[in-house]
Amino acid sequence: MPGGSKYEGSPEKLDQYTAGVARSQSGAAVKGAKNPYTSRSGHMFSFLDGDGTMALRLSDELTEEFRSRYDSGDVIQYGATMRGYSWVPAELLADTDELAAWFDTAWDWIGTLPPKPTKKK
Repeated sequence: MPGGSKYEGSPEKLDQYTAGVARSQSGAAVKGAKNPYTSRSGHMFSFLDGDGTMALRLSDELTEEFRSRYDSGDVIQYGATMRGYSWVPAELLADTDELAAWFDTAWDWIGTLPPKPTKKK
């Protein structure tokens, strides 16, 4: 089942998100039927929330650059600030080429983290 197949938010935002992921060089796939996200080695690094806002996880240095360039800020989910995540402005989400470049940057950085161990069932 493709990522986002049961997403209840804006179909346009989901299309923009999946297009940006597909345009990237990472080869990542959108996962999560109801809550679309991407991950690498067990680390989630992007997602689309129910309001159609995309969040992207970057290193501390890249977070500062991203936030100053796009006037972005903290991502707050369920009352908690998600460390390392910045929200992606609608204009950037709509710009597939520029979004793909930032997505690749996030993919490369997240690949430097040690893989999370898998959970045994």
